Amino acid sequence: MNKNTGLGSVFSLFRGVPLSRILVALFLLQILLAVGLTAYLSIGNGQKAVNQVASELRHEVANRVEQNLQTYLSTPRQVLGSNQNVINMGLLKIENLATWESYLIEQLKIFPDALALTASNEQQEYLAVEKFNDRQFLLRKADKSTGYDLYTYIIDSQGQRTQLPEVIKNYDARSRPDYQTAVTTKKFSFSQIFTPRTEPTLLISASQPIFNSQGELLGVNSTLTHISQIGDLLQNDKVGKSGQIFIIERSGLLVASSTEEPFRLQNGKPIRFAASQSGNSLTQATAKYLATKFNNFDQIQRLQRLNFSLDGKRQFLEVRPFEGEPNVNWLIIVAVPEADFMGQINRNIPTTIFLCLGALGLATILAIVTARWINQQILYFSTVTKNFADFPIGEDLVVKVQGIKELEVLSGSFNEIAQQLRKTFTALITKNEDLELQVKQQTQELQQEIQERIDSEQKLGQYNQVLAELANHKAIFEGNLEIAFKAIAEKAANALEVERVSVWLFNSDNTKLQCISLYERSNQRHSAGLERNLADYLIYFKALVVSRTIAVSDTRTDPRVQELSDKLLEPNNIVSLIDTSLWVGGKMVGTVLYEQVDIPRKWKLSEQNFVSSIAEIVALTLEVCDRKRAESALCEAKEAADVANRAKSTFLGNINHDLRTPLNSILGITKVLKEQMYDLVSEEQRKSLNILESNGNNLLELINQILDFTDTESRKIELQLDATSIQGLCDSSLSFVKHLAFQKNIRLRTQVPEELEPIQVDEPRIRQVFINLLTNAIKFTREGGEVWIEVQPSSTNEYIFISVVDTGIGMLSDDLFKLFQPFVQVENASNPRSPGTGLGLVVVQKIVELHSGTVHAESQLGKGSRFTVKLPWKKAGE
Repeated sequence: MNKNTGLGSVFSLFRGVPLSRILVALFLLQILLAVGLTAYLSIGNGQKAVNQVASELRHEVANRVEQNLQTYLSTPRQVLGSNQNVINMGLLKIENLATWESYLIEQLKIFPDALALTASNEQQEYLAVEKFNDRQFLLRKADKSTGYDLYTYIIDSQGQRTQLPEVIKNYDARSRPDYQTAVTTKKFSFSQIFTPRTEPTLLISASQPIFNSQGELLGVNSTLTHISQIGDLLQNDKVGKSGQIFIIERSGLLVASSTEEPFRLQNGKPIRFAASQSGNSLTQATAKYLATKFNNFDQIQRLQRLNFSLDGKRQFLEVRPFEGEPNVNWLIIVAVPEADFMGQINRNIPTTIFLCLGALGLATILAIVTARWINQQILYFSTVTKNFADFPIGEDLVVKVQGIKELEVLSGSFNEIAQQLRKTFTALITKNEDLELQVKQQTQELQQEIQERIDSEQKLGQYNQVLAELANHKAIFEGNLEIAFKAIAEKAANALEVERVSVWLFNSDNTKLQCISLYERSNQRHSAGLERNLADYLIYFKALVVSRTIAVSDTRTDPRVQELSDKLLEPNNIVSLIDTSLWVGGKMVGTVLYEQVDIPRKWKLSEQNFVSSIAEIVALTLEVCDRKRAESALCEAKEAADVANRAKSTFLGNINHDLRTPLNSILGITKVLKEQMYDLVSEEQRKSLNILESNGNNLLELINQILDFTDTESRKIELQLDATSIQGLCDSSLSFVKHLAFQKNIRLRTQVPEELEPIQVDEPRIRQVFINLLTNAIKFTREGGEVWIEVQPSSTNEYIFISVVDTGIGMLSDDLFKLFQPFVQVENASNPRSPGTGLGLVVVQKIVELHSGTVHAESQLGKGSRFTVKLPWKKAGE
């Protein structure tokens, strides 16, 4: 079979058609195929490249957002963790919040992201320090000194308090949500996001329960942080031209966004809203798309890379779960419009089409001209065409035809096309090289940024490790200044990689600084003994007091250290330094100095935070040393007091026996003389017997009060608690003093609510309390006056208040603090000194405190007094 038969049958279709048309048709077909394939591959590769770049950009932005969130949420953990370390070291006790106030204020200064810090314990004590403005703090306090009512103060920059009128009665922080959350989880955890009543923002709190070595709950330490700062971080992360970043909870509520606030104001109050209700169209459409695709945001448990259409335009999404902290379960969403990347490509499409149409038209002209060629010219141009397809881009191809005008025109056109294509290809290659260079530069910048971040995190980890080692150092815990300061100086020098670190303390009259420990890193040597006179460096010391931290990058130009230049800096070639002041008890006691030699150095924020933490550790070491000295003195005083108490008890026991026995005999004989021999004594003798009996009873009462006071002071009293009727307790107490009231014509009464549940107390001891209070009230009330008992339960029935009120002479408010001091009586013009030891109210206070209660006195001169006993009240059956 002839092989050309098939090809001949194809060509037979062109019989009768002019050669020019065949050539034109075939040439146009080739051009269309080539241009179409080129356009298809170009657009396809461009789309693929756009998708790849968009994916990498979304992934990098999501990584950066996740790192920022982890860093932001780690601040509360660092704050509460450092507090836990201080408690573990024994420097602070959660059972005693009186020492926490200055510490929490300093914590707020060190960690600017924290809005407020709180501490509360199982003793119903509560302390909170909150930022009020740049110079003032709010202090909220409820403890025994306030009667467990919550008082609010403003603390200015000088540490002065100003009480605000806001007082919350019977405040118990143990009922707060953050306290209950910490108790329930028994570990560090965050709260749900909430909106405060006082300002338009979102807040979140973190809580850390504090346990003793037996696992018993002692209290809770909490911190309050602004969520709105996360939105500021998101706004700093750019995603293309119009890309957006936002964070939502699993419930769909908006946490933060790079384009809008996550709340709206309604009647002046911030109200949270879902992302699907956002005023931003892209945020709203993205939230609705995810809700439709997954039905429930809880279904998104891993990284999702998605795309969807909005108004006919494709949007790229990356959804990443974030569960970096306890009780924090959010979704990070990065949305990027495809148009941000396809804009340049779309703008070039019309140009490409125009060039293709132009090339197609020019090719048609060439095909018509080519049809006129004869066999040799067709063969010639076939050869030229083949060579044109193979010639290198960098070389010029020129066709020269002479003698025929049409061929000269054709050759010229061919040469122009070749030149234009060469320029086009060259421009494309140049553009591609520029794009590759830009991508390479951006990749290098990203790698450099990532490496700097890694180095910073490694350095921060090293600083934290050094601080942890110092916090657990035995010498610091024991207050051994010499060994502790050597360890601090050496570790700080190695961590910061500086030549010299030294610790300086003021002398006793604060006229000079003395170097306690100096460490030189190059020769690993410790020394001490240098001195600096305060009068020689006034500018330098003033800057330390004002700034607390002086960071000097170039000592030759900074005016704050010019006084040190001639004698200290230039001789030692010190070119950079950072100096932090030491504060103990609100007073500057010294500095810690870090010196860099030879090469100037710019101090980073992390390094400044580190040296501030070192200064805190040095200050804590000084406090521990002072505390150890005080504890030693207290132990010696306690031993002496114990010896004195034992001697006192022995003496009073002997006095009790030696005085009470003859005194009882005297009173007995006096009573017999009055009763059995009444008719045998004269009027003068009867008066003498009455005086003798009265003085003897007074003396016996004084002995009993002294013995009661001794028992309460030595804690010998053991309470016998039993259910006691409150009404019966009041009635029986009044019955004991009726004869005293009758003698002065004083009216006695009670105000007791009906059907009160019994109270668990030692009835004889508590009756003694109210008898003492009633006796004092009658003693200082004029004839015809009134004395009564008022009973009022607290709103929660947890306590009951029993008051003894009189219409007596009263006293000045300045004298109230003297009432509960032993052997002290209040004297004034209307209240001359009365018989007695001044121990009655002291015994009352001791007995009430044994019942876990308190005594409060109120009085107004000339209008009477009120003594209120606050006792724990438990209903029957509890």
